[in-house]
Amino acid sequence: MMPIAERVIMISGASRGIGLAVAKRLLNEGARLSLGVRDTAAARDSLRTCNTTGVRFFPYSATDLKSAENWVAGTVKTFGRLDGLVNNAGVSQPPVALTDDDETGLDEMWAVNVKGPLRLTRLALPHLASSGTGRVVNIASLSGKRVKNVNMGYAMTKFALIALTHATRREGWAQGIRATAICPSFVRTDMTSAVDRVEPADMIQPADLAELVLTALTLPNNAVVAEILVNYTLEDMF
Repeated sequence: MMPIAERVIMISGASRGIGLAVAKRLLNEGARLSLGVRDTAAARDSLRTCNTTGVRFFPYSATDLKSAENWVAGTVKTFGRLDGLVNNAGVSQPPVALTDDDETGLDEMWAVNVKGPLRLTRLALPHLASSGTGRVVNIASLSGKRVKNVNMGYAMTKFALIALTHATRREGWAQGIRATAICPSFVRTDMTSAVDRVEPADMIQPADLAELVLTALTLPNNAVVAEILVNYTLEDMF
């Protein structure tokens, strides 16, 4: 298994929250990173305290196919290889209920949470296959395993992202590609800043999820976890 310090990893949405925590953790291990972000200046600023010698920043929008193509192509051109992809970028607002007849919010969620990761995975597959130990980590959600609130739209997209994870495992298995869906409950990020029924300190911390991403990226081909369910409280399904 290639040491993480020799690998090139792409991370979407790496300027804050979970993506930023993952980037910092992987940098601490010496990995070379290709970060796809909406604002490259803000991403650079968020990593100002880190050694970013092995980091490249690319403009990326999950709703823009061309930006996905440019990011993957630019990564391979810059580093000469691609060993891992962390699909982290996602949205949960505005909430979409079953009874909503305005599908605008659902369309946006589907574009960002499902089609974005799908495009990046499809574009990255040939390069991950060349690695022999290619890894895809999808930041899903426990909302992709059960439905506990009215935001049906978010749950639908995360269920679909988990399906994409298993499709990726199936498609790339013979080429050494392994995929893992990490499914957390509330994580202390901007996305959960409006949640008032759970204290921020009691939520899952981004740095702890980053440890799980590192684990998923570094497990050998014959010891891979397909799904990792993470919570801060007791649930019957655990």
